[in-house]
Amino acid sequence: MRIVNLIENTKGAEGCLYEHGLSFYIETEKHKLLADTGASDAFLTNACRLGIDLRQVEHVVISHGHYDHAGGVPAFVRVNPKAKIWIRSCAGEEYYHKNAVMEKYIGMNPGIRALPQVEWVDGDKSIDGGIFLFGHVAGRKLWPAGNLELKVKKGDVFEQDTFVHEQYLVLEEAGKSVLVSGCAHNGILNILDRYREIFGDAPDVVISGFHMSRKSGYGDGEMGLIRETARELRGLNTRFYTGHCTGEIPYQIMKEVMGEQLEYVHSGEEIWLK
Repeated sequence: MRIVNLIENTKGAEGCLYEHGLSFYIETEKHKLLADTGASDAFLTNACRLGIDLRQVEHVVISHGHYDHAGGVPAFVRVNPKAKIWIRSCAGEEYYHKNAVMEKYIGMNPGIRALPQVEWVDGDKSIDGGIFLFGHVAGRKLWPAGNLELKVKKGDVFEQDTFVHEQYLVLEEAGKSVLVSGCAHNGILNILDRYREIFGDAPDVVISGFHMSRKSGYGDGEMGLIRETARELRGLNTRFYTGHCTGEIPYQIMKEVMGEQLEYVHSGEEIWLK
């Protein structure tokens, strides 16, 4: 299985663009997929530079309803109008980053809702042999603190986002299982608990941001949450690849705990799984 980071926050492969966003190209023995599309059309430029023909993609999975994961959808459909785009049914709501000093819309482009290629997902979904989607993560163990500033607007009222619009991609090939998440807003430990409910054991590989990045400093409570998350993950027989919303400081803390079990994937870099 070939997995290419088409866009991410940090500089990686020579000549590749980077931005606040996330997109992975995934090539299995039977399928070509996209997991998210970044914040703009920059992932298309990187795909071209890396020799990846996105016209061959059959499925696009949008992890949740934020612009930095779905912003490239309109550009993608101009290149590939045939691929099915799988989005959680409530991902088209009005999502905001809101605190005492700012109020910013971070939802998807409303025009995405009208695209005929979009397949709206409510429950768990088997797309094809070896491709599965799930949601319904209810746990709140070590829930990322940055979630508290993320809201959904209902009429004139802002409510706490509970991330029911988040979904997760599972790929199975040659006896290996790969779990792909966008930001893991629901908390990677809770997502893994839900995975085990469905599949019975932990995946072999997880590719996910951990939503721990902060523009301001980290309090003792947040530092403790990061370390405890890393300790819990270290106990699994799973390899983790991360980037995007994890943040440099949290990554370094987690890396100290997890060692070679955790790796950062920069824009344009590849993962090969055998």
